[in-house]
Amino acid sequence: MSNSVARAVYAVAGLCLLLSAAPGVRAQQTPVREITPIAGDLYRFRNNFHYSVLLVTRDGVIVTDPIDADAAKWLKAEIARRFDAPIKYLVYSHDHADHIAGGEVFGDTGVVVAHEKAKRQIIGERRPTAVPEITFSDRMEIELGGKRVELIYLGLNHSDNTIVMRFPQERALFAVDIVARNRLPYRDFPNAYIDQWIDALKQIETMDFDILAPGHGELGTKADVTAHRQYIETLRAQVLEHMRAGRSLDEIKRLVTLDAYRDWGSYADWRELNVEGMYRYLQQVRRPN
Repeated sequence: MSNSVARAVYAVAGLCLLLSAAPGVRAQQTPVREITPIAGDLYRFRNNFHYSVLLVTRDGVIVTDPIDADAAKWLKAEIARRFDAPIKYLVYSHDHADHIAGGEVFGDTGVVVAHEKAKRQIIGERRPTAVPEITFSDRMEIELGGKRVELIYLGLNHSDNTIVMRFPQERALFAVDIVARNRLPYRDFPNAYIDQWIDALKQIETMDFDILAPGHGELGTKADVTAHRQYIETLRAQVLEHMRAGRSLDEIKRLVTLDAYRDWGSYADWRELNVEGMYRYLQQVRRPN
C-alpha cells in the first residue's frame, strides 16, 4: 500500500470513529427479539424493552400487542416457523402506539379485538395500526382450541381504555403499563387517572393468578401488584402532605426522595418526574382552602 493510499484509509477510519462518538450520531442496532415460555402454551414476545404475550392452541394462535410493524413481521414469521399455526386473534391492551403499532401485519388471518374506547382513540388519533373489528365494554372471553383468555376492563387508570388479560389455565395475567415489577411508573404519569389507577390495582389483587406478565420488565407475581400500588399510594400521600404545607414543586421534588424504592428500575431518571406528575394531578383534583 502506498503512503498516499494508507493516509486516505486512516483518514476515513478516523472519520468513522469520530462520527460514531459524536453526540446525536447512533449506529444502527439490531433489535433484541425473542419468544420465551411463560407457562403451558403461553409465551412472551420481547422487542427490546416492550413485551407482549401469545397463546398457542390446536386451532391457531392468539397474539397481543404487536409493538411495531417490524416487530410484528418478525413475530409472524417466527410463529409460522416454530408453531406452524395461523394467527386467529390480535388483542390490544390499550390504544398507545408504542404497544399496538403494526397490527395490520396480522390482518390477513387475525381478527382484531380491543376495548370500545380504544377503538375510538385509535381512529381519532390515527394510530398506525389496524382498527379493531370486535370491541367490548366490560368483559369478553375468547376461546380457541380448548384455551381461554379473559379480557377485563378495570375503568380509568393508565389510560381510559387499558385492559388486562387473564389466562386461567396458565394462571397468568398480562398487564401493560398499569403495573411493573420493581419499576417506577412511566415518567410524569402522562394522561393518567391516578386515584382510579390505585383502584384498578386493588381489583387486580383480587384476581386469581400466579404469574404477572407486564408490558415492560421482568415477570412477577401478585405481590408485585401490591408493591406497585403501595408505591403510588406512598408517592400520592407524600406529595399531598407537602402541597398542604404550602411547599413549592421544586421543594417537594427535593423532599420526596422515596428512599425505600431507590433500587427500583428508572428511579434515578423518573423519581422527580413521578413527583411532578403527581403534583400536577393533585392540583387538578384537590380543593384547597
